[in-house]
Amino acid sequence: MRKKVSFTVPDIVSFKQSLLHWSQQYYEVVWLDSNGHRSKYSSFDGMLAVDALTSVVTDTTNAFEDLSNYQKNTKDWIFGYLSYDLKNDTELLSSSNADSLNFPELFFFQPKKLIEIKETTVSFHYLNMVADEIEEDFKNILEATRPFPTELENQSDIRIKLRIFKDEYFSRVNKMLNHIHRGDIYEANFCQEFYAENTEIDALKTYLKLNSITRAPFSAFLKINDKYLLSSSPERYIKKLGDKVISQPIKGTAKRSLDSIEDQLLVTALEKDEKERAENIMIVDLVRNDLSKSALKGSVKVEELCKVYSFDQVHQMISTVTAEVSSTKNPVDIIKETFPMGSMTGAPKVSAMRIIEELEASKRGLYSGTVGYFSPENDFDFNVVIRSILYNKTAQYVSFSVGSAITAKAIPEKEYEECLLKAKAMRQVLEN
Repeated sequence: MRKKVSFTVPDIVSFKQSLLHWSQQYYEVVWLDSNGHRSKYSSFDGMLAVDALTSVVTDTTNAFEDLSNYQKNTKDWIFGYLSYDLKNDTELLSSSNADSLNFPELFFFQPKKLIEIKETTVSFHYLNMVADEIEEDFKNILEATRPFPTELENQSDIRIKLRIFKDEYFSRVNKMLNHIHRGDIYEANFCQEFYAENTEIDALKTYLKLNSITRAPFSAFLKINDKYLLSSSPERYIKKLGDKVISQPIKGTAKRSLDSIEDQLLVTALEKDEKERAENIMIVDLVRNDLSKSALKGSVKVEELCKVYSFDQVHQMISTVTAEVSSTKNPVDIIKETFPMGSMTGAPKVSAMRIIEELEASKRGLYSGTVGYFSPENDFDFNVVIRSILYNKTAQYVSFSVGSAITAKAIPEKEYEECLLKAKAMRQVLEN
């Protein structure tokens, strides 16, 4: 059982930063931040889970079954992540590319302490065993505001490398295009890794800098012992609210302009771009098919198709697909039946994932996986891990990956430019 105590905090921006500084004393941390973006499917402005009472961690082929049992038996809030390579638990696939990050494939934990922010109300949901710490923790959080740490100010020394160089990228995209022209697939998301070895970063400082640049609606900071995710994701993978399931795939990207007239022209061009719309519609069809595995018959609907939304760094084309599910439907099964998300795979999905594995140069791991939570009511909400930095502190390895959708009309040079555009914010914070 949890005890709930709420406080009013006028300066939420400062409070969020203090909250994150305070959270670093714990081994397990998940922070989710909407950055002020609100929609009909928003549930909170910020959510912090820390300090595991129980947890599940696995690399096994029964990962979804393990998660289902854990979620069912815990009957409480659980927070964590699923890596992209759990595709091998849903289909007859494998992952054999290089992995220098070495994150477990799945990690979830039941937090002793859960703090939720809605507008100016901060609610502490603490397990009874630690409920007597609420007042003291609130006081300590308010006092936790401090300047950024200075022990790692030499981040300008970071040397970012490419896993594959430009010519090799073009060669691999052309191979993917050959698969498309041959009819093996219609579309696939092809990704490339940027990385730095023998590198130390201040993970929280780097996340705060990244978040200040992007202010993304599905931002996340995750710390599991020595492993970190710093995510500025603009994309929701899937949410369950009662008997309704919502998925909001992104396909279609355009740069921003400081000139308001030119910026609006970029929006209009993206709205009318046949290739970008085709990418989005193909993935919408894939998501509809995935949701139909769990949905009540005839309940899958496209609420919004190819709508352009503007973020600080880019314009994005987003669609919203919904479905109704039975009240007795296992929530983990809904995720398993739609995983990995369509926007990071392709169509047909299994063939696309097989070709992706063949042509990409590194294991995706948590990149293009998902971070989020399950509630005691069997609801859930998960993002898509993109526009994100991954860091293994012990291995001193920093990584971020970016990708684009390859279709029959793809031009390798333009796809490469799109990748560089998506990589801009991560490079900016790492290279100062």
